[in-house]
Amino acid sequence: MTAPTTTTAGRILDLAEGLIQRRGYEAYSYADIADALQIRKASIHHHFRTKGELTRAVAARYRAAFSATLAGLEADTPDPAARLMRYVRLFRDALRDGDHMCLYGMLASDSATLPEAVRTEVNAFFSDQERWLTRLLGDGRGAGAFHFEGHPEEAASALLAGLEGAMLVARSRRDVKYFAAVALCLVAALTDR
Repeated sequence: MTAPTTTTAGRILDLAEGLIQRRGYEAYSYADIADALQIRKASIHHHFRTKGELTRAVAARYRAAFSATLAGLEADTPDPAARLMRYVRLFRDALRDGDHMCLYGMLASDSATLPEAVRTEVNAFFSDQERWLTRLLGDGRGAGAFHFEGHPEEAASALLAGLEGAMLVARSRRDVKYFAAVALCLVAALTDR
């Protein structure tokens, strides 16, 4: 989701992001980062005192980049159905080769062991997504692009949960096509009459 950087702190964030997306919070360490970057662990501690602080910084950066991407979708894609498909592609792209997962999906799976600041960031990200989807679905229903029962908030929550769940299953199978098929069903449920 975020563009690679060249500073030491940026390279640490880049690597930590990838490790979290593949392994989760509990299964990555400063040693993994130090080995990959060929630096000492003390260099990482210079930029990020704790693993929790590093993870919160990774999450905040990812959240900001995702928010900027969503703003771009709104500006570039006036058609609500096309905007929804572009949103779904963001999740598909996070799967990459079937080895990665949405950063926040991986963090949510470790919520019982996350530091409070990271857990707060995770909940804020999902709230951001639900608000954005609620607005998109509500506006799209008003324009005749979406057809669903109930409140847009409920449809947004169901869609987000469906996308995250489809990512988990697709990742376990290492099958991005599985995610695409489920995502198309989720979208069809909103767009078909």
